[in-house]
Amino acid sequence: MENQIEGIHHITAIAGNAKHNLDFYTKTLGLHLVKKTVNFDDPNTYHLYYGDKVGSPGTILTFFPWEGITAGRRGARQATEIGYSVPQGSLDFWLKRLEDRNVIHNKVAEKFGEQYLTLLDPDGLKLELTVAKNADTRTPWETDEITAENAIKGFHNITITTNKMQPTADILTGVFGYRLLEEHVNRYRFITDAVDNANIVDLVEVAGEVAGHVAGGSVHHVAFRVRDEKILMEYRDKIAKLGLHITEKIDRNYFYSLYFREPGGVLFEIATDNPGFAVDEPVEELGTHLMLPAQYESQRSQIEQNLPTLS
Repeated sequence: MENQIEGIHHITAIAGNAKHNLDFYTKTLGLHLVKKTVNFDDPNTYHLYYGDKVGSPGTILTFFPWEGITAGRRGARQATEIGYSVPQGSLDFWLKRLEDRNVIHNKVAEKFGEQYLTLLDPDGLKLELTVAKNADTRTPWETDEITAENAIKGFHNITITTNKMQPTADILTGVFGYRLLEEHVNRYRFITDAVDNANIVDLVEVAGEVAGHVAGGSVHHVAFRVRDEKILMEYRDKIAKLGLHITEKIDRNYFYSLYFREPGGVLFEIATDNPGFAVDEPVEELGTHLMLPAQYESQRSQIEQNLPTLS
């Protein structure tokens, strides 16, 4: 569809130890390290991207791993849970795998008619593995231990906890083109019909919930997807007209971005599909090299010495 938000582009979170983060997401969860680069504002910190083979929008979870960072606290004004889509019949596999690897997790539960399994990553980031009602036909990244019958497909949903859901809902419906799909008690599920996957936002309204603290194990921001820069700038105009502060267009090497804080307090990004992750290394070599933004290339030797060891 033309000129629409096409679901979730990527989600960015904060970690502590970079090697623990890499091992968990590539070895335990079986995701693909799509890009190994550095934080644009702190080149002595990695920026790690995990997803499918090519880093398709809707599959990419990224991390800023800061060694020794204090633990965050889940609460209001935050994105509090990241939902991944897994195949029908795979939850027993995941239960056993998490148990064998001593990963903190809960029993399988259900919401909105979908079974899901909750777990925590090494920094306490809350993840959910969900068997979607509608078949997810995306091709996952496979490993020797995790084949397609069990592998994570990409995002299913993101959950935002808020003291008052309506202002955030107004952005989702009035600007982003989402609609309220269903609700249960204080959980409201919004969906966009522009895409088939990575298209759900859950708002959980808890009036008295204390604001969370974004640090280790927290979501830093949620990025929504548009096709190109023309559409990106159309959204900038829409959001600016609402009186919300929104950044100028920022070149993130693999996509172009705008950032604004929605009325409920969560940092939202709008990001383009172009140019993609193969712009600076072949698809077959994604994630195998340290790729630096142009402004840091002259400092490569020093940066490589300062970055923590991943092997």
